[in-house]
Amino acid sequence: MRQWTTEERYRVLHSPDEISDLYDKISKSVYRQTYHVQPVTGLSSDPNGFTCHKGTWHLFYQWCPWGAVHGLKYWYHVSSPDLINWKNEGVGLAPDTFYDNKGCHSGSAICAGDDLYFFYTGNHRDENWVRTPYTCAAKLGKDGKPEKLPEPLFGPRDDYSEHQRDPKVVYNEKNNKYYIFIGAQTLDKKGTVQIYQSENLLSGWSFAGQLNVVGFEDFGGMWECPYIVNISGSDVLIFSPQYTKLPGRSESTNHNVYLIGKMDYDTLTFTPESGYRHLDYGFDFYAAQGASNVGDPDKAILIGWIGLPDNHYPTEEEDWEGSMGLPRELRVKDGKLLQTPVSGIEALRAGQAPADGTLPAACEMIVEPAADADFDLNLYTKADGSGGLRLHYDAASKTCTVDKTGLNKRFNMAVGEVLDMPLENPLRNLRIFIDRSSTEYFVNDGEATFTSHTYPEAEEFHYTVTDGAAVKIYKLNPSVKDDFVV
Repeated sequence: MRQWTTEERYRVLHSPDEISDLYDKISKSVYRQTYHVQPVTGLSSDPNGFTCHKGTWHLFYQWCPWGAVHGLKYWYHVSSPDLINWKNEGVGLAPDTFYDNKGCHSGSAICAGDDLYFFYTGNHRDENWVRTPYTCAAKLGKDGKPEKLPEPLFGPRDDYSEHQRDPKVVYNEKNNKYYIFIGAQTLDKKGTVQIYQSENLLSGWSFAGQLNVVGFEDFGGMWECPYIVNISGSDVLIFSPQYTKLPGRSESTNHNVYLIGKMDYDTLTFTPESGYRHLDYGFDFYAAQGASNVGDPDKAILIGWIGLPDNHYPTEEEDWEGSMGLPRELRVKDGKLLQTPVSGIEALRAGQAPADGTLPAACEMIVEPAADADFDLNLYTKADGSGGLRLHYDAASKTCTVDKTGLNKRFNMAVGEVLDMPLENPLRNLRIFIDRSSTEYFVNDGEATFTSHTYPEAEEFHYTVTDGAAVKIYKLNPSVKDDFVV
């Protein structure tokens, strides 16, 4: 693995010419995605600024242009008319001010009238490398580029640790106020959320207090990327707890969870109806962000990063890493989230492929197992059925176990290679989206999901499935214009 110096990681990008050769190199990778948003070069991580504005969907992602390393972060901009077909728009926010001199870190977007506003964490470091996080804002200009405010909205509080970031802006009609949720860590290293309030988006912000999540006062060491949304009358709080191990998650210390309950903006209290649930049970899913301005009170739209902060992946050798997951529609049913692929994704189908044990590189697989029986589905096997990404369903416990130890390219072995996906109902169906370096399972019409990076070699494009299961496979067309736009 390449060792990066601080100077290399935090180098400022002055011209597209500096990375054009890198783009030419990585564009030849066999692991470049077909219908997933991915970095034009280097590293992509957290999704940011996700919203619909005047009929166009805008999405930004954390981007380090130089390689597969967490260094100087930009917001890279992609847009879409339908959440399916995406095009590269170039840099949205660059670290070019005093307040964000070492990175434009994660944040959100909100529409007000005809205008679109962005809120992000300016990562400032001084000559001694001491960090000061600022909450900054920008407004979409007439040229389609965000224009930064000259000063931050506010700086950090000294009664919390330096970990104060990822502003999520929401509007509460009852109180006629805007609120900013900030992922934070207390001085005694507990994860939490700070809340600021204002009657105006770009001025007058004051600290309202700390979010009280009943029963979760000592849960994780930092809560990244907080997101709150009301779906069909229920409040949903999503966040990414760090620096903690959770039951059934092997050695990982980075997670993405959700709570369903009731948010009281007067007392800054979120009261969950039950315990936390995993947003995704897979090896590689993190920092999920919901879109603003969805326009439907009965659903939210969410996208996550396929990756984890401390993990490493085979494409690091090619100087790039990461992608966004498929956008998901979220609905609340019986006290839990149902997550389904974004509506209209079927338009990418390029005809049905024969269910003959051969796996296309980019496809959608629909599997219906026999009822009330154990079941196995092994993807990316060799021609003789050996190896692969193995999913075993145990009917007695209603648990799917996913095991990636059979893949030729193994990675993050110490973090864990086997994970369970418990179901509340018997397994009825799986809808699986396979791309060149990712696999996403949607189980029982969205009851549970499982996302993983996968890097199959040429000999591994086969599969086996338990006899009696109905299998349909659709090849999928490209939907992302992977043009070199900076």
